[in-house]
Amino acid sequence: MAATEGAAQAGPSAGPVKSRAQADGYDKTCIFCKIGSQQTDTELVHFDGDLACFKDIKPGAPQHYLVVPVKHVGNCRSLTKDHVPLVEKMVEVGKSVLQKNNITDLSDVRLGFHWPPFSSVNHLHLHVLAPASEMGFMSKIFYRIDSYWFVTVSMGHEHTDSALSLHNPVH
Repeated sequence: MAATEGAAQAGPSAGPVKSRAQADGYDKTCIFCKIGSQQTDTELVHFDGDLACFKDIKPGAPQHYLVVPVKHVGNCRSLTKDHVPLVEKMVEVGKSVLQKNNITDLSDVRLGFHWPPFSSVNHLHLHVLAPASEMGFMSKIFYRIDSYWFVTVSMGHEHTDSALSLHNPVH
């Protein structure tokens, strides 16, 4: 990808080499970094300095939002245990935005990530769709629960160490 290729030239004592495009958690070529740092005219329905939430430009349900970290995080495949609090907060924000928009049945909600190579933007973004029962035929395929291309978020409260898991039966 031209957006992230190349590394800054650094001497031996300069420390880790960062991409020219990405520095300090911001990728100047990433549309979600620009939205999260409020450099576009995208209307944010939530912003708290760590996360931004906005309507998807191609909605798959009557209510379809994307929750993104303000700092650049790669796609869901790059997540580690250290990202559990971030993803938990993303889920909380998504549910809160739905509730503020009169979605009261949180059992009729779809929350998840597109698994690479099926993600359109290489910046972590949680799809928040509701009501799932009103999704069209193509959206039901595109956002199919635990498919090869879309992984859902499951929140378990039994163990705080593994409070989050992404469900993808293939991976």
